[in-house]
Amino acid sequence: MSALSTNHLLGIQNITSQDIKLILDTADSFKEVINRPIKKVPSLRDVTIANVFFENSTRTKISFELAEKRLSADVVNFSSSSSSVKKGETLIDTVNNILAMKVDMVVMRHPAPGAHQFLARHIDANIINAGDGTHEHPTQALLDAYSLRAELGDLTDKKIVIVGDILHSRVALSNIYCLQKMGAKVRVCGPPTLLPKYIGSLGVEVSNDLRESLEWCDAANMLRIQLERQEDKYFPSLREYSTQYGVTLPMLKSLKKEIVLMHPGPINRGVEITSEVADSDQSIILNQVENGVAARMAVLYLLANHK
Repeated sequence: MSALSTNHLLGIQNITSQDIKLILDTADSFKEVINRPIKKVPSLRDVTIANVFFENSTRTKISFELAEKRLSADVVNFSSSSSSVKKGETLIDTVNNILAMKVDMVVMRHPAPGAHQFLARHIDANIINAGDGTHEHPTQALLDAYSLRAELGDLTDKKIVIVGDILHSRVALSNIYCLQKMGAKVRVCGPPTLLPKYIGSLGVEVSNDLRESLEWCDAANMLRIQLERQEDKYFPSLREYSTQYGVTLPMLKSLKKEIVLMHPGPINRGVEITSEVADSDQSIILNQVENGVAARMAVLYLLANHK
C-alpha cells in the first residue's frame, strides 16, 4: 500500500493501522532529509498550505510551518486572535476566504471538537487536524508513536502508560487510538478526578498508582496538567499532585528496568517530571520535537499526493 485511505487527517480514529504504518515509514525518509546539510526537498513545490489557528500554539504551529517549508510548499499563516473572527466571522466564512486564495490544504487548530469534520464536508481542500478542543491531536500521536518505534521497535504487545490529566487531554485520546492500532497495550494513570468516566470503555487499563504503573510499562508518556482548561479544582495543589504523580530521578532509577520517558510539551518542570528526569538519558523529549517535523512532513506529503 502506497496511498492513504483518506483525503484528510481528521483524527486517529478515522484512519487505519495501514495508514499509520505508511505515515511512519514515510517519516523515516523525511527524517533522513532533515538531517542533511540541505534540508529541503521540492515535493510540495506547487502546493499552498494555510495554517489556521483559532487557539494559541507555539510548538505545533512552528513544527508544521517547518515541515511545510522543508517540502518547499507555499505557506499562509492565519491567526484568529488578530483576525476577523473577533469581529464575528464564522469558521466557514474564514476558511472560504482562505480557499478563495487558492489554498490546497488547511492545517487547523480549533477549540470545538468536530470542527475539522464540519470543514471537510463543506470545502474542497485537504484538512489536517492540529488539535480540536479536548478531542484529538493526531499528528502528536503519530510523532509519539514514531518516537516510540525508534526506541522500542515493533510496538506489538509493548506496554505504554499515559500519566496525568487525561480528562482535558486531546493528546491522550489520539495516543490511545494510535497505540492500540499498532498493537500496544495501553494504560492510563492519574488521580480519579482527572480520569474520564468513559475511559475504561476504550479498552485501556486504568490505574491510580504511579509507581506500580511505571514498574508495569516499557514507556511512560507524562502529560502536562492543563490548568488553562480546568474551571474547577481537580486536586488540592500542584505540590500534592507532584508528590503523587510526578516522576523524579530517584524513582526512575529505583525501577527494576529502564523505561522510556516522553512528554508532549510544554513541560511544567517540577510538576509532571523534574528537570533531572527531563534531561536524563531515558527521556526522549527532544527526539519527539525532531520527529514531529518528520512525521508532519510525511502527513503533508501523503495527503498532497492522495488523489
